[in-house]
Amino acid sequence: MNNAFWVRSLLAMVMLCGVAPAPAQDLAGTEVVVRRVADGVLANGSFSFVDPSSGRTYNDPSRAPEGVRLQLTSPYNDWRYWNGILNIALLRLSDILEEPAYGDFAKRNVAFGFDHYRFFEAHRRGEDKWGYPFGQLFILKELDDGGAMGASLLEVFRRDPQPRYQTYLNAVAEHIRMHQSRLPDGTLVRSFPQRWTLWADDLYMALVFLSRMGEKTGEGRYFDDAAQQVVRFFDYLFDEQKGLMVHNWYSDVNRPGVAFWGRANGWALLAQVALLERLPEDHPRREKLLTLFRKHLLGVARYQGPEGLWHQLLDKTDSYPETSATAMFTYAVARAVRLGFLEPRYLSIARRGWEGIASRIRPDGQVEGVCTGTVVSDDLVYYYRRPAPLNDVHGIGTVLLAGVEMLQNSK
Repeated sequence: MNNAFWVRSLLAMVMLCGVAPAPAQDLAGTEVVVRRVADGVLANGSFSFVDPSSGRTYNDPSRAPEGVRLQLTSPYNDWRYWNGILNIALLRLSDILEEPAYGDFAKRNVAFGFDHYRFFEAHRRGEDKWGYPFGQLFILKELDDGGAMGASLLEVFRRDPQPRYQTYLNAVAEHIRMHQSRLPDGTLVRSFPQRWTLWADDLYMALVFLSRMGEKTGEGRYFDDAAQQVVRFFDYLFDEQKGLMVHNWYSDVNRPGVAFWGRANGWALLAQVALLERLPEDHPRREKLLTLFRKHLLGVARYQGPEGLWHQLLDKTDSYPETSATAMFTYAVARAVRLGFLEPRYLSIARRGWEGIASRIRPDGQVEGVCTGTVVSDDLVYYYRRPAPLNDVHGIGTVLLAGVEMLQNSK
């Protein structure tokens, strides 16, 4: 029998099942786009340090002259939350494409931080964590210091179980459960820049780690805490009329912030997917969490623009189309469909989202339209005016995650 016969037979079987197949060229085209972005990361992840005053580079910081203030030559090799999601995306891409180079990069990335952070810890001059390479590895104060990178370390640990990694994982788990600031009802909050402020972003920073620790250890306390956080975050942040989460809640004045920021909603949805896919089937809050997740995801879907993209401010079409939030929503919908949390007919939302994302990726793999780092603000214009520099590192991992999920849904 020839190939054409098999193609026709497969299409017929799929149609009989009531699910429209993705065109064959979608799979190939998606893989090309995803590889462009991932290969750009591999090409620019230099695993070295630079003295900005002289321009000299060093593979080992201890070889630099005394007193030199070194910086990383590539933002892909630091220890920050965006590196955590990037590592996870590269590991998944490596598995899906059976391409070891992507996973090896993530493993090397983690080892690079552990190999060198002691040098910067010893040479710290009193500044906060932002002043040094790997500052968030040795200064653990807030959820985004260790949650996302800790989650990626858990993924690396399954492949490379080094004892020094386990020590760090234990420290992150202890910090989240015992030392991170919480409201009296147990809700996780930040002490900086304004004390006891609840950020939608932090649902991801906590749950992406807690859900994996629950999976690794089998201890229900991690799942119970994660489930409680979802319910509490919805209580404080979710606007029933809009179907969205506001970016933050100020506990000192008992009032929400002003912005329905795209990426904050994206973080919250990624957190919920991470929990639901690992939560035991018999967990008493599973149905409640599924209901909240679907409500949020379908609420966000109402704001998708005609080009498949979502806006920087989800309810403000005069704000710019933003790529990282679009990638998060695309991923959340596609993964929810594949895992059975959402009906297959909703996959069209993800397909349109991926079309929009692909239009923002240049031939050299650089990504356009990603909002740079953003804190909470009561000035809505602040969100409107946040810059979106070319290939901003905040969006690279999310774009890859979306692309990997679209590859899996196209097979």
